[in-house]
Amino acid sequence: MTPHRLGALATTAALAAAGGLLTATPASAAVSCTSPAGAAAAAVHRTSPVWTAQYFANTSFSGTPRLTACDGAIAENYGTGDPAGVTLPHDNFSVRWSVTRDFGSGGPFAFSAATQDGIRVYLDGVRVIDLWRNVSTTQTRTVDVAVPAGRHTLRVEYVAFTGTANVAFSYAPRTSPAVDTVAPRAPLGASATYDRATDRATLRWAPNTEMDLAGYRVYRRLATTAWTRVSGDTPVTGRSFSDSPPTTGESFLYEVRAVDKAGNESAGSVDGTVTSTDRTAPAAPDGLTATDRQAGVTLAWRAVPGASTYTVFRRRVPDTDVPTSEERVATVTSPTWTDSAVTERAEYTYWVAAVDAAGNTSPRTWVAATHRDYTTPAAPTGLTAVFQPRNGVVVSWTPSTSKDVARYRVYRFGELYTETGYSSYTDMSVGHGTTYTYTVTAVDEAGNESPVSGAASATTHGDLVAPAAVTGLKATPREDGVLLEWEPNTEPDLKRYEVFKAVRHEDGEGGYVWLAHRVEYLAEDATSFLHGSAADGETVMYGVFAVDDWNNVLRVEDETVNWVEVTELGTPDAG
Repeated sequence: MTPHRLGALATTAALAAAGGLLTATPASAAVSCTSPAGAAAAAVHRTSPVWTAQYFANTSFSGTPRLTACDGAIAENYGTGDPAGVTLPHDNFSVRWSVTRDFGSGGPFAFSAATQDGIRVYLDGVRVIDLWRNVSTTQTRTVDVAVPAGRHTLRVEYVAFTGTANVAFSYAPRTSPAVDTVAPRAPLGASATYDRATDRATLRWAPNTEMDLAGYRVYRRLATTAWTRVSGDTPVTGRSFSDSPPTTGESFLYEVRAVDKAGNESAGSVDGTVTSTDRTAPAAPDGLTATDRQAGVTLAWRAVPGASTYTVFRRRVPDTDVPTSEERVATVTSPTWTDSAVTERAEYTYWVAAVDAAGNTSPRTWVAATHRDYTTPAAPTGLTAVFQPRNGVVVSWTPSTSKDVARYRVYRFGELYTETGYSSYTDMSVGHGTTYTYTVTAVDEAGNESPVSGAASATTHGDLVAPAAVTGLKATPREDGVLLEWEPNTEPDLKRYEVFKAVRHEDGEGGYVWLAHRVEYLAEDATSFLHGSAADGETVMYGVFAVDDWNNVLRVEDETVNWVEVTELGTPDAG
């Protein structure tokens, strides 16, 4: 039967094409079976490490190997012959395969062997499979092995005693979550870059050597927040990932974690940091108020976090149908500003926006304000003060020339005495023989008060007290009228007497009222008076009033006046 080595030849050819593996080499030559470099190395290393195979022409692995070669897998079917590419006996030969590899974080593995004839498998020199006997059929064995993390050496020894020869060995991680609780190693070589043109962060990392790797997860956070996964629910199978962090100008940290097929997740890689472009506007200012003062309208608002300046816009509310335009009037760094360029009696609308250091502008907040009238009116002029014995002191002035004057304030002896809407005022509360000094100011509709006018003074003389009521008044009806008699008034400044007659009139409601009228002026020495009224039997009343030199006299309704009632002679008119 022709010897053949189908599995070995096929694997060697494939690996040679991928990474330039050595094929059969004379025993005297040095052989180094290494994995290819870069990403291909990691992929091959995870699934098909390169074995160093030694072929012996005996069953004791003694002497110099007839051949040393590189194999990508142990899967040989020699039939009844010997391996191809080397001269060995058809029976009683042996092969030793060995490889040292990184098992990553280790964990539970299944080692599987199938052979005819014998096989022994060692992990770091410790035998884990032993099927070393001459058999006529293929024997199999699978064992569960807990492989520690790190680099370990596998050695597989095969012997062909007699008859048909074949051998296969494989090992693979056990990926059931119930079995595998070992987390992968953290990815190495992680780095992060940021493209300001696209506002995207890109992470790259070295391949993980875990045999049961499912992929990678990418996490992001701010320096003060918890990690958030940004790579989605499905693990990333490549070795790079792009993300769009918020465009806030903040520094974001990224890390990569490996995840295996059992769902175990590694610790994070070394953090990569990027600072995003700041394209996020600050919040709109709130609490905006407008306070009107004489210096102008003062705006104030609460400071906005992240704002470096504030922009203030203004528009005057038109008082006609002609529209007004909005204008930017200020850029300030503090949350307050006073508009000193306002016009009195004008309404305004203001807007304020926050701007950050990157130039992002917030929405605007608005407030309305009215700048009132702060201009004082012109002072009154031409002030005069004249004493009138029966009235008091009459104060008069020329009105202010300002058109918005609402009232005048009259000051007496420098203190506010009264207010009036006219350009004169009579002070009736003056005393006897006193000089009074007055000034006047104008007050406009906004409450502004003018400067004080020039002063004017007046001196009162005499008195303002009316003489006492006349006493002893008698009324005697006669054919020629009614004779009045009274006691003389003793006031030293008596000037005259005035005689009043009161006639009763029906009020239309069953009652009556007395209506008085003056009938005569008499000299100061008079003590009687005949009033020549018609003798018609009418009942009337008479009163006599004393008047002094200052024209002071009691009023007809004064309760101290002594009225006398008399019925004239004759018969009252029937009509």
